[in-house]
Amino acid sequence: MDKWIYGYDKQRSVFNHLHIRNYEPKDFNKLIEIQMKAFPPPFPSDLWWTEEQLENQIQTFEDGCICIEVDGEVAGSMTTMITTLHDDNLDHRWDDITANGTIKTHESNGNTLYVVDLCVNPEFRSIGLGKQLTQAMYETVVHLKLERLVGGARMPNYYVYENELTAEEYVNQVIKAEIKDPVVSFLLKAGRSPIKPVKDYLEDAESCNYGLLTEWRNPFYKEVEPE
Repeated sequence: MDKWIYGYDKQRSVFNHLHIRNYEPKDFNKLIEIQMKAFPPPFPSDLWWTEEQLENQIQTFEDGCICIEVDGEVAGSMTTMITTLHDDNLDHRWDDITANGTIKTHESNGNTLYVVDLCVNPEFRSIGLGKQLTQAMYETVVHLKLERLVGGARMPNYYVYENELTAEEYVNQVIKAEIKDPVVSFLLKAGRSPIKPVKDYLEDAESCNYGLLTEWRNPFYKEVEPE
């Protein structure tokens, strides 16, 4: 993927030159640095990318490995893989479905583009880089003629409400804009629809180990009839 666009930084009132492309080994150190900035403790440090994971990703499914540059500086990335998901087999753990982030479980003949990770340097979040990366992956879903994009989202404000709301009730209040969650609220604005919160999805104290499955369905998808 190679896409050139412009982004407007509201805080600085300037336009930025944005470039979306596939990430390469030369980017690994920067991508790991961004992960450390974007997911500080109490997020588990052992869930930050390693060079081995990143190498496995680009070797397995290069089309699903993209980064975004702001005026030539890598400022975020998004990693996806293809898997098979149906509404009756949705419960899973992140580390199981992604093979601990190596995406060795990638299925080229699957029906779903699965989001392994979306990460943006906090210093550049005012430009809308996450939305640009997400939009690029919607285009990938259409290009590859897949049924949908699915991802498990963190719910980083849920720990504040854990004793008074179930995970489902928390998500419903975020949908109604009665509670703001930085991740879930962003995904809703980016066109994703909630499916269900999954218990023990990820080791994440802030999310109380929940992950909210969300999806974007390909409006052009046509199911192939069996011969």
